[in-house]
Amino acid sequence: MTASIMVVDDDASVLSALRRALVLEGYQVTTAADGEAALEMIGTSQPDLLILDVMLPGIDGFTVCSRAREMSHVPILMLTAKDTVPDRVSGLDHGADDYLVKPFAIDELMARVRALLRRQAGHSRTLQYEDLVLDLDTHEAFRGDEPLNLSPLDFQLLSVFLKHPRQVLSREQLCQQVWGFDFEGESNFVNVAVMELRRKIESEGQPRLIQTVRGFGYALRVE
Repeated sequence: MTASIMVVDDDASVLSALRRALVLEGYQVTTAADGEAALEMIGTSQPDLLILDVMLPGIDGFTVCSRAREMSHVPILMLTAKDTVPDRVSGLDHGADDYLVKPFAIDELMARVRALLRRQAGHSRTLQYEDLVLDLDTHEAFRGDEPLNLSPLDFQLLSVFLKHPRQVLSREQLCQQVWGFDFEGESNFVNVAVMELRRKIESEGQPRLIQTVRGFGYALRVE
């Protein structure tokens, strides 16, 4: 299967050159010129690799990297004109897998792309806590040996819990990571979604895994 790559850069000439080079190598390529467009596309197109410039208008590359990492395990190669240790460390701390300084040779970029895709191919694309398993590629979910019939919303909500096991997640955090907008305090749609997910993963007397932490939110943990 041909790998799909998303390139995010506000420099039209760089975007065009990278797109052309990657297409010639046989990759499927999508592009975005700013962080907001990139985040919208990542959620829908689910690329196999993200090439991301640091200096973007609006939402900067570091923020895009952090948010992309919250919703996907896509390998991220960051591009930057800054070649200082703090900048490289910041990129890696925000969830990047590799870092390439501009100007760079296309051959080096291609070698890094191939290495990241090979590494990703060897990684398991499943999330697990206790006997709860989520397959991110097939969108299947299991509690023990029993398959779970989850809606797309259930799947997304459960994936957020599984990426943060034992961590207390506020309604504000869940709202931002699952629905993509800020939480309105008077609304109870987050509570309703969590109750519906619980109904599906905790049927037939199975031990509760999603705990209510009063005054704070919810946590995926055993008590």
